[in-house]
Amino acid sequence: MYKKTELANGLTLVTNHMPNMESLAAGIWIRTGSRNENEKNSGISHFLEHMLFKGTPSRDCRKLKEEIEGRGGSLNGFTSEEVSCFLAKVSCKHMDVALEVLSDMVLNASVKQDELDRERGVIIEEIKMYQDLPNHYVHDMLAEIMWRGNPLGFSIAGSIESASAILRKDIVKYRDENYISGNMVIVLCGNLDHEALESRVKKIFSRAAKGKTGPVESFSNSQSRPRIKIVDKDTKQSHIAIGLHSFGRSHKDRYGLGLLHIILGANMSSRLFENIREKKGLAYEIGADVKKYKETGAFVVHAGTEHKKAREAIMCILKELKEIKESHVTAGELKRAKEFFKVQLLMALEDTMGRMLWLGDYATSLNKLPDREGIIKKIDAVTADDIKRVAQGIFKTSGLNIAIIGEFKDKECKEIEKELAL
Repeated sequence: MYKKTELANGLTLVTNHMPNMESLAAGIWIRTGSRNENEKNSGISHFLEHMLFKGTPSRDCRKLKEEIEGRGGSLNGFTSEEVSCFLAKVSCKHMDVALEVLSDMVLNASVKQDELDRERGVIIEEIKMYQDLPNHYVHDMLAEIMWRGNPLGFSIAGSIESASAILRKDIVKYRDENYISGNMVIVLCGNLDHEALESRVKKIFSRAAKGKTGPVESFSNSQSRPRIKIVDKDTKQSHIAIGLHSFGRSHKDRYGLGLLHIILGANMSSRLFENIREKKGLAYEIGADVKKYKETGAFVVHAGTEHKKAREAIMCILKELKEIKESHVTAGELKRAKEFFKVQLLMALEDTMGRMLWLGDYATSLNKLPDREGIIKKIDAVTADDIKRVAQGIFKTSGLNIAIIGEFKDKECKEIEKELAL
């Protein structure tokens, strides 16, 4: 079903032959992101991502986009904490063009000074935009207090100061050190032939610089008491993000954590949505996310609420976390959560892009390919005891982190701090 080949220069090719699909999704993944940065060059991975769309010696910015969009396709890219990815979705008949355009961007981007100066202003405006969106910025605040002293605490876009100070030579050096063959994974999903693609990729990437970067700075959790950061700001709502440290993406309890997430806050049937929004009317937006990194992770609850109800909302959220670690989830809850987990996965894999992102994430982050049937069996094997044990391991007062943006007085801040407990 999936085929994986590691070329002599260390580059990995992964394909999934999907013979009945008209579309083809292609991605070039690089094992570098904001975790590879320091305080001085924070945001450089994201800056470089922007610059790759500005042109190469053979294709200017407009030509790059027209090559794909003029054939009915789409072109995009993203940067995360641990990876950078450049992707395209096209008709299968335009596979060669997609591969040529993406590889041209990754291997040959010009990084011209005038383009860089213009894009610096765009990135600074992007940072300002996020800072003006409290429901987004509160997550940057949470990361800052959760991952103190580690690049995981940096904003992926960097700061206005770091974006202003990054020079062309810095970006070129960073690219040359990280966009190397051993760091690259090429993933294609659609009606394709692996062997023919292998020959094509070998030819295109033969000129890629060889090598592989060393490990990133590992995170060691030394938190021993709750941390809270509150920004007093004139907003229409109070925006709350609550984070607790969890474990890495390959941990044996990752499926138990996934089910815990679904039961607590992944959909409208979840406990947080039902109890905080539907029954108490404390928030319109309420939910949970799981952050997964190589050796660590986070369970995050987020909500937006009326200023005067923020304290009550926080206490109710903590009550839900406490309850799920003290009492077993019901058989019905667990059954519904398992079905949601499995069906969401299977539906995502119906699409070539969903499949490409899934395979790319595994191949880049875990250096292996996923086993769909094996994953489903592991989801089915999770018990109510497992859910309770995972919750008890994560939901601890000592590891509690809360970020809030809203209209708060010092007295209210102190009252919230006093009541933090799980």
